[in-house]
Amino acid sequence: MFTNTYLPHVGGVARSVHIFSQDLRKMGHRVLVLAPEFEDHPQPPPEQDVIRLAAIQKFNGSDFSVRIPLPYVVENEIEVFKPDIIHSHHPFLLGDSALRVSRKHGLPLVFTHHTLYEQYTHYIPLHSDLLKSFVQNLATLYANLSDGVVAPSQSIADLIQSRGVTAPIIEIPTGVDVAFFSNGNGGSFRHSMGIPADAFVLGHTGRLASEKNLLFLSQAVSKFMHQHSEAFFLVVGNGPGKDDMVGFLQNEQLQDRVIFCGQKTGQSLADAYAAMNLFVFASFSETQGMVLLEAMAAGVPVIALDASGVRDVVMNGHNGRLLPDTYSPEMFAAALQEAVASQEHLAQWREASLQTARIHSRQKCAHRLDRFYQELLSMKSSDTLREKESLGPLESLLERIKVEWDLFATKVRSVAEAVPTPKADT
Repeated sequence: MFTNTYLPHVGGVARSVHIFSQDLRKMGHRVLVLAPEFEDHPQPPPEQDVIRLAAIQKFNGSDFSVRIPLPYVVENEIEVFKPDIIHSHHPFLLGDSALRVSRKHGLPLVFTHHTLYEQYTHYIPLHSDLLKSFVQNLATLYANLSDGVVAPSQSIADLIQSRGVTAPIIEIPTGVDVAFFSNGNGGSFRHSMGIPADAFVLGHTGRLASEKNLLFLSQAVSKFMHQHSEAFFLVVGNGPGKDDMVGFLQNEQLQDRVIFCGQKTGQSLADAYAAMNLFVFASFSETQGMVLLEAMAAGVPVIALDASGVRDVVMNGHNGRLLPDTYSPEMFAAALQEAVASQEHLAQWREASLQTARIHSRQKCAHRLDRFYQELLSMKSSDTLREKESLGPLESLLERIKVEWDLFATKVRSVAEAVPTPKADT
C-alpha cells in the first residue's frame, strides 16, 4: 500500500490504510505500507511492515508531509517484500511510485479514490479554478491507468464514473468497529471535561480545516446554544481551522460551554462519542465520512448537510437528518431544535444508527476488499506475468520508458483539460 499520509497523522485516509492493513493481516495476508515520515512519529516501538520515507514536514503550513523522491529505496523494499498486488491511495507523489512498481513487475494496481482533491487546492500557492480542474482530471486519468478502483461510497463511485473513469469500480467503505465504539464510557468522559451529566451535548469529530465548512457549523451550533442554556458543544480534533472556530464562538460568548478536547484515539475516542447526544456535520469534501459511522456505532444520530459520502450513511428521518446543501445556519439550528423536541424520534434514530453501523462493519468491508484483490489477480493471466518476467534488457528499458510516458502524458492531459480553449474571433 502506497500512501501520502499515515499514522500518527489523524485523518480519513491514514485511518483507512491502517484499518484495512490490520484487518487483512488478521485474515492471514502480509501488508507492506510505504508512507512518509511525520514529525513526532513514535519510535520505538517498531512498526510492523511499515516503511517510512524521508519527507518535507508541514507542507505549505498544512499538517501533511510530502515525501522526497527516493526511487531506489522504494524499489529495494519491493524487491525484498515481493508483493502480489499494489494498492495506491493517491494519484500523485507516492502514487507515481505505485504505478511504476506495478508496471515494472506486472502486478495489478488498485487505486482508492479517497479524496475530492479539488476541495484541497487551498493548500497550494497556485490555488485557482484551473488548479481544481487539473487535480480532478489527474485523479480521473490515474484511475484509468489502474486495473481497479475502490470508491469509499456509492455516491463517489457514481461521481468518478460521470467524470470519465472507465476502469472497474467497486464501492468499499472503510469499516467501523461497532463493538468497540458501542462500548464507550460517556459519563466518565463528560466528568473529565467538566460537562454536566444531564447536559445536551452536540458533538463533532475530525480535522479542523477550512474544507470542513466549520464556520457554517459554528454559526448553526451557536444559534441553537443561545436557545438552550444547558447545551454543550464537544469538538474532537485539531487542525488549522481551530483558531477561527474558537474566535467565533468566543465572540458569541459561548466559550464556557464549548469544549475543544484535541485529537483522541483508542478508548478516549470511543468515550468522546459516547458523551454526545447528537453529531453535527457540515462538510462537503467527504468521500465517505468515517466519523459519521463511528458516531452511529456509538448510537449517536447525525444531523448533516447533503453531500457526497454523507448521503450514503445518513438517511433523513431514519438515523438522523440529511439537510439540503442550500440550508442556512438558521435552518440547521431549527433542525437541531426539532430533534431535541422529540425524545421518541431521538430514541428511534439511535437504534437505526446502530443498524447502519453494523452494515459497515470492519470485517465485512475487509472481506470485500480481499475478494476484489482476488478478482484482479485472476484477471492477470499467468501468460502475461511470465512475459513480464522474461523481458530482455531492451524490452525492459522500453517498458520503463512507457511507464514514464504514461505518467507524463497523464499530467499533460490534466493541464490541457484544465485550461479552457480560447474562443475564435467572430
